[in-house]
Amino acid sequence: MIKKVVFTLIVAIALLFFGGWLALRHHAEAVFEPDYWEATIQAFEEADAGAPPQRQIVFIGSSSIRLWEDLEEDMAPLPVLNRGFGGAHMSHLVHNAERIVTAYTPRAVVVYGGDNDIGSGKTPETIAADFASLVERLRSHQPDLPIYFITIKPSRLRWEQWPAMSETNTLIARMASADRNLSILDVSRPMLDLGQGEAPPDDLFWIDGLHLSEQGYAIWAEVVSSRLKADLGQMFL
Repeated sequence: MIKKVVFTLIVAIALLFFGGWLALRHHAEAVFEPDYWEATIQAFEEADAGAPPQRQIVFIGSSSIRLWEDLEEDMAPLPVLNRGFGGAHMSHLVHNAERIVTAYTPRAVVVYGGDNDIGSGKTPETIAADFASLVERLRSHQPDLPIYFITIKPSRLRWEQWPAMSETNTLIARMASADRNLSILDVSRPMLDLGQGEAPPDDLFWIDGLHLSEQGYAIWAEVVSSRLKADLGQMFL
């Protein structure tokens, strides 16, 4: 009887782990689909209630943008709109560009992408190509649209992947050097400086070592806000 109970428990545990493995595998594969975040994009559209806000600075990207709770305060008095979502890849931003950017006829766009792409095994060349596609798509609607790229951040969780992230930042910086309306917001350098050659300090992140803490966002706010106000402040006077 005891052997039967033990065997049953072993089978149940094995099935539980196998089910979890299948779920993780499905998620890992599904996230590469362009419409993976469709429910989130629809929620944005429903929130707009048919009258999307216009002529603001639109921030798009992954959870580093979505979780920036003090974004409006940090960028004040510049009017901003947060359209970050989940674990977005650069390809998701391209796929939804008209719905999360163009619909708002923005004065400028700030992009954070590539972090999750590298984490999922994509190459710097793939990410840079996706970013080029995003710029092309946005410029097809607004040819002179100012676009800002926030460099992929170094994090403790993905520190081993920092070389690939740094290479991606370099590839996109090269694009910016040839485009007067494409600019780089380098948040990675001050974070690296605090690490003194190692991964950035713990206090810049949540316990997961990936998502930014209040101290981490303070660094981003300084870099991003000062540049946007210098470049775009006159637009909103």
